Amino acid sequence: MTYERMEGEMSEPRKVIMLGNEAIARGAYEAGVKVSAAYPGTPSTEISEYLVQYKGDLYCEWSPNEKVATEVAIGASVAGVRAMSCMKHVGFNVAADPAYTVSYMGVNGGLVIVVADDPGLYSSQNEQDTRMVARAAALPVLEPSDSQEAKDYMKMAFELSERFDRPFILRTTTRLAHSQGLVELMDRTEPEDKPYIKDIRKTVMMPGNAKPRHVEIEKRNLELAKAADTLPVNRVEMKNTEIGVITSGIPYQYVKEALPEASVLKLGMVNPLPRKLIEEFASKVDTLYVVEELEPVIEEQVKSWGIAAAGKEIFTIQGEYSANMLRGAILGEELSAAEPARVPGRPPVLCPGCPHRSVYYVLNKLKLHAAGDIGCYTLGAVAPLSVVDTTICMGASISSLHGMEKAKGKDYIKNWVAVIGDSTFLHTGVNSLMNMMYNRATGTVIILDNSTTGMTGHQDHAATGKTLQGDPTYAIDIPALCRAIGVKHVTEVNAFDLETLERTVKEETARDEVSVIITKTPCVLLSKAKKPLYTAYEDRCRKCGMCMKPGCPAMTKNADGTVYIDDTMCTGCGLCESLCKFGAIELVKEENR
Repeated sequence: MTYERMEGEMSEPRKVIMLGNEAIARGAYEAGVKVSAAYPGTPSTEISEYLVQYKGDLYCEWSPNEKVATEVAIGASVAGVRAMSCMKHVGFNVAADPAYTVSYMGVNGGLVIVVADDPGLYSSQNEQDTRMVARAAALPVLEPSDSQEAKDYMKMAFELSERFDRPFILRTTTRLAHSQGLVELMDRTEPEDKPYIKDIRKTVMMPGNAKPRHVEIEKRNLELAKAADTLPVNRVEMKNTEIGVITSGIPYQYVKEALPEASVLKLGMVNPLPRKLIEEFASKVDTLYVVEELEPVIEEQVKSWGIAAAGKEIFTIQGEYSANMLRGAILGEELSAAEPARVPGRPPVLCPGCPHRSVYYVLNKLKLHAAGDIGCYTLGAVAPLSVVDTTICMGASISSLHGMEKAKGKDYIKNWVAVIGDSTFLHTGVNSLMNMMYNRATGTVIILDNSTTGMTGHQDHAATGKTLQGDPTYAIDIPALCRAIGVKHVTEVNAFDLETLERTVKEETARDEVSVIITKTPCVLLSKAKKPLYTAYEDRCRKCGMCMKPGCPAMTKNADGTVYIDDTMCTGCGLCESLCKFGAIELVKEENR
């Protein structure tokens, strides 16, 4: 559905069911946002994908990384329009440099940074809490607890941003981002652009200007903290006074389910906190609990004010909460002893036909270690491929390979390569490659170019030739970029050409200088066309197991040790056929399927 067709001119509000991410996008649209920049990262990705459907009214882009996205939004704000950037929590680390500084600058047009945390580590390498970073950067934070609030808080964030001259963070989590709720739709507002007035004391953050700006933002934050006592997003729900709970975000839903008769102070603004409101609420309840996922951000502040409260001493600091967990911790109820349903294990695995599988097969065969990166290809760490030895953050594969070489010497690095995807390479890998060249390193970098940002759902990037708006554009030439950096040996290989790939890896890892191998093979899921499949003939199979080594999920063994190919999963990549030396696997043409 496109919102341009759906909306038209609404004379009355309507209610629809929306994902949290969709509601955030709707809130931005209704608030009159004109510029949005983001880098895809689960669980935040869909915000931009929903927002771009309003493209007649605003501009959306995929930026190379979160730092760039935030700087784009800052520039739009300086120019006088409402702007936003979106990212997941680890992406906020990348955006920290401009985020900390724009906190000093303030805004012209309203500025909101949407950050999605991931309690439970559903798709992330850590569980960091954005509220901690926001406190360090002195950035105010709103945190919704359902889809309606996600939309409403987004609109409020822009209003407060302009009212208090502060960039705002809207914090969401995986559970909110991907759960649905009823949302009331309103018309889009079109606030007038703020005039740009040159004021280098506010917008040029050199030391002489930054010092007085630091004083100014502290003043603004105190004003905001005072206003927080009366903001409607912070509300008291008084019931039984034996138990009082301070909570925010999705945990509010668990509190209401587990403790329906408890009094609740629901915080929509989690930085700065409404101290007066909290003190008044605490004085009216017998026992006070602070319920928040991840770090004790609210709890530590509340206790620092001399307010007695129970928190992380009875609640976990890890993962998602639940109503059952709260009943057990607060009411002492024992969880059900019933045996949980036995569900077959589903270990993560590369898709059938994934071009990364053949690359890892070759690396495994050559007994090479791989410094890994963030993407689908991280799955090269698990059996049977078992090649990836490290995964740290975006772009770290190349930098960590460089560090290994500087620590242990050129001979050590002959047994290692760095593997990185095309989107991740453009995100921060290119900087790491520049560092290798500048500091006279050796080592081989393999760019797994599948022509998309695969892990987050096939978003375009700077080398795909298409923008988030759907417009054709210049596609970065990755081989030419590597050569421009100074890499002399840049080789493109089809990932499924095992013979050429193996020969190339041997040649490049033997060099005493930096080399780059680019496996240019599109993600198998990009093509919607029907594909040929392969079949295995039991009477020809020698049961050697060579075709099983890459671990393709379309292939299994029969009871007698022969191989079976599931024709509902086979994508026709041909890797198994290339490994079979006995002609037991053959291509079946499309018309014979």
